[in-house]
Amino acid sequence: MTHAHPLHVDVEVACLCCLAPQPFHFTSLSDHVVCSLCVHHIGAEKSERRDLEHVKLWASRWALAETAHADYIAETDALLFGRDKDLTALRDQVAELSAIVAGQFTAGIEGVRSLLQNDLVKRAERNTELARRQIDWAMAGIWRIEALHHDAAAQKCSCGRMAGSCDESAAIDPLRQALLDWEKKNVALLQGGRRHGLPADHPAVLAQRIR
Repeated sequence: MTHAHPLHVDVEVACLCCLAPQPFHFTSLSDHVVCSLCVHHIGAEKSERRDLEHVKLWASRWALAETAHADYIAETDALLFGRDKDLTALRDQVAELSAIVAGQFTAGIEGVRSLLQNDLVKRAERNTELARRQIDWAMAGIWRIEALHHDAAAQKCSCGRMAGSCDESAAIDPLRQALLDWEKKNVALLQGGRRHGLPADHPAVLAQRIR
């Protein structure tokens, strides 16, 4: 199967196996779009190992994205606090000079404050959106695995093994509530006509296409 990605340059493309954005350097249109982490478990007979490794990969990416996002929010809050202190000091200086100098200085300082705040807000919005997309990629991958490994009738996993003996189901267990919350949130976004992170084969997405 051929691909349409550029050749002889470093690109980041979603692996067709794990769906994670991975680095590639294509030299031919017929190169496989499968990352180095997935090459060793391609094939039907290796599906169980593939599913388990995908769960671990997406869980790890999701945890890293959450940590990075939390760190950025903390850094941004600290930066905003520092900027507010500096701006408060500037306003105090303006107040002292207002009795001597024309009140135009006040407008100038407020203009600087507005520019600084707008820049901070824009950067925070960009980084928040990037973190949200990374979490969506991770949760979409976990959702695909959970669709194959969840509790079914007679104490069995949906894959056919006994519930207690399914490693994939056990690996997903700590993430099921977070996955459920993410899914509900994104279904609501989809139904409201907003950007969502649900995969293309999610039932809610398919139902929207039929309408």
